[in-house]
Amino acid sequence: MPKSAPADPSWRQTHLGRLLGHAMRRFDERVLELMARNIDVPLALSNLAARAQVSAAHVHITRHLAPEGSRLTDLAQQAGMSKQAMGDLVDQCEAWGLVTREADTRDRRARWVRFTPTGLLWLEAFRQAVAQAEAEFRQEVGAEVATVVTLGLEAYAGGG
Repeated sequence: MPKSAPADPSWRQTHLGRLLGHAMRRFDERVLELMARNIDVPLALSNLAARAQVSAAHVHITRHLAPEGSRLTDLAQQAGMSKQAMGDLVDQCEAWGLVTREADTRDRRARWVRFTPTGLLWLEAFRQAVAQAEAEFRQEVGAEVATVVTLGLEAYAGGG
């Protein structure tokens, strides 16, 4: 016999996982909004970000691609994505001029993904946008709360 539902269903809207998800979406949206306004980001990319054509998924490449380049399989693994899904994102970012793919001289089957000069501008805009979004978070919740949240999230994320 199934158990009855809890008397107060509000937990479904306010549990930690849902709050973390909302906070992450809000933070990523703010980062993309700031990047869209960055004068160092090429106009075409600014327009894509402003029209929400660049998503948080595209930011995975920005977060995980090493400055010297990464193998596609390593990039996918670090982002927690399938190789095929990451390949699709790389295709799009390559079309936008953010990255290039090059053959791996040590393994013909492997491909290296590297930032283009435009991609490096994008990476710097990402760094600046993250710093500003973090500063805004600190201002909104207060320095002490922001520090506790950061320490708690670091501990939680590192424990898994």
